Amino acid sequence: MESKRQLKYSKLIQKELGDIFQRESRSLIGNALVTVTRVQMSPDLSVARVYLSFLNANNQVLFEKINAAKKAIRGGLGKRIGKSARITPEIAFFLDESAAYAQHMDGVISKLDIPEAPEENEEEEEA
Repeated sequence: MESKRQLKYSKLIQKELGDIFQRESRSLIGNALVTVTRVQMSPDLSVARVYLSFLNANNQVLFEKINAAKKAIRGGLGKRIGKSARITPEIAFFLDESAAYAQHMDGVISKLDIPEAPEENEEEEEA
């Protein structure tokens, strides 16, 4: 379980990285929409695990571009949080597959053949 300090720091980083991807990284991501879905901080606040979700893009290609520009993104993050953080954490990007997994599970559930249960009123009429 994360401490209050880790949670506060992760929310700050999530907000600032979201702004960086929206405003400053258009040359890197083009028309794709990048969402920072979750940030997990290490207990010493030196490493941030950043989970990204993409819309209107090839996930793997865009993820590789972002990973290649990790140093520049960390530099931009450092400029934004420099007043409120002692150090800028190392960033580790991960693909957030929860949306794809939810879509897959929705498809699986919709394909299930579940017989309908008889209604209670019909049981009472038969008795």
